[in-house]
Amino acid sequence: MQTVTETMVADHHRCDELFAETETQVANGDWTQGGKGFAAFREAVERHFSMEEEVLFPGFEQQTGQTMGPTRMMRMEHTQMRQLFSDLADAVEQQDKDQYLGLSETLMMIMQQHNMKEEQVLYRMIDQIYGEQAADLIQQAESV
Repeated sequence: MQTVTETMVADHHRCDELFAETETQVANGDWTQGGKGFAAFREAVERHFSMEEEVLFPGFEQQTGQTMGPTRMMRMEHTQMRQLFSDLADAVEQQDKDQYLGLSETLMMIMQQHNMKEEQVLYRMIDQIYGEQAADLIQQAESV
């Protein structure tokens, strides 16, 4: 049985790979591939956020009655990352390598901390709450 933790951790890794590839392309001055890579990374992370914000977080909140706890913090961090995505998109458009790499370093730190909280705490709590019904929740999330 696939768990929420397994599914979402695998998606974190996929997003991380796209992020690293894009950073390498930008560092090498390949703006054509870097621009495409950034768009693919941003799309992958936005889909990941949608899976959480539209399915996983509301499910957790409904089951626990907690709306001011971990899901609130995760949504706030999503907002913070979305602002960085916007700033990174500007850096890509302007082909400003130093700006992009500086922002990407900040984003990487935020993503690592964010992902660790989700992977070690929130996803495990969701798996515990849903038990064998976690597969249904994953299916709903993946259809977003």
